[in-house]
This record gives sequence, C-alpha cells and structure tokens, in this order.
Amino acid sequence: MLFDLMSVGGNMQLIISIVFSYAIILLVAFPIHECAHAFMAKALGDNTAFYQNRVTLNPIAHLDLMGTIGILIFGIGWAKPVPVNPTAARKVSAKTAMALTAAAGPLSNVLLSLIFIIVSKLILMIGGGDVILYVAYAFQYAASINVSLAVFNLLPIPPLDGSRMFLVFLKPQHYFKIMQYEQIIMIVLLLLCWTGLLSIPLNFLGNLVLGFLDFITGFLG
Repeated sequence: MLFDLMSVGGNMQLIISIVFSYAIILLVAFPIHECAHAFMAKALGDNTAFYQNRVTLNPIAHLDLMGTIGILIFGIGWAKPVPVNPTAARKVSAKTAMALTAAAGPLSNVLLSLIFIIVSKLILMIGGGDVILYVAYAFQYAASINVSLAVFNLLPIPPLDGSRMFLVFLKPQHYFKIMQYEQIIMIVLLLLCWTGLLSIPLNFLGNLVLGFLDFITGFLG
C-alpha cells in the first residue's frame, strides 16, 4: 500500500480510495480467504480449525502481524494459516481433502473480486460526482488486489495454497521432502516478489482473470 500511495502524489481522493481498498482486503478478503479454508475442512469432516475458532469472519482471528505489515508496506502479505488435518477428513481421501481445502481460499478471492466488480459497476450506473467515481475505483482496485492474491496463492510453491493442491499429483515422500525447505523457499519467493521479478507473469495471469470477470459482468457495462 505504501508504494501505491507514493505513486499517486498528493491526490487525496486517490489516497482515500487506496486506503479504503486495503482496508477491505485486511478486514474482508483475508478473513473470508481463511474462513473458506476452515469451512471447507469442516465440511469434509476435519474439525481442527473449527475447534480453534477459525470458522469465523472476525478479522482478529485471522490477521497475522507480519503479514499485515507486509501488505501495508510492500503490497504482499498473508493471514494466519488455518490448521488442517486432512487425515481426519471422513468424506474424501486425505490428498483430496488437502487439495479442496487449499483451493477454497483462492476461489473465495476470485468470487469476492466478482462481487466487487459488480458493486463497482452498479455504483457507476447510479452515477454522480467525483465521490462516486472514487468509490467505484476503490472497489475495482480491491477486486484487482483480490485477483492478485488468488493468482499468487495458486503458485505450486510451498507454503502457498497451490503447493497443497499439487500434493494430489506427487507421492507423499516427494512432497514432504520439498516441504522440509518450506521456510527457505518462502523467503526466496518473497524476495522475488519484492524485487518485482514475479510481477510480469503474475500481472499477466491476474489480467486474464480480471478480463474474464469483466466479460461475464459485461451486461452491467
């Protein structure tokens, strides 16, 4: 967020829109993302997150201090990971439970982006002055950030959600061998993000998703 604010100069309306967008991400998108993980796990029979009060939309239950600082300064952040025990799932295999639980988070971000785009277009249909335009922009920007979070989390790199989904295609011994280096891989991944080296592929994929969401909401203009 800090870098975004620096790029708009002294435009107070844009500053307010950007701050509002990131508030939506922290207080709405992050809780929904983690709650989606917890809810899916519970639906499959794994009550680990439920017993730790993670099936909730309360931001306090999900926000991580370092992850919050990261997204406010660098635009890259995270919430507290939801604890899961896929072997406790009673309705599907452990591998399938892990994949479905992991997929629920990014999917919630895409669906939330769709809602934000619809809200933005409805606001623009109502019309009005500059205030209306900046409110619409804030929801569009929040939709863009949500898509970026979804695309980022779908990378098949531990500890991101995509790596949990990738477990379906790997033998357990190979997967857990990779997971031994999870912390190192995460540090390298964050460095790549902060240096901008991942921006081109992530922006390309994010724009594809946003283009699709814009297309299916085209009836709103």
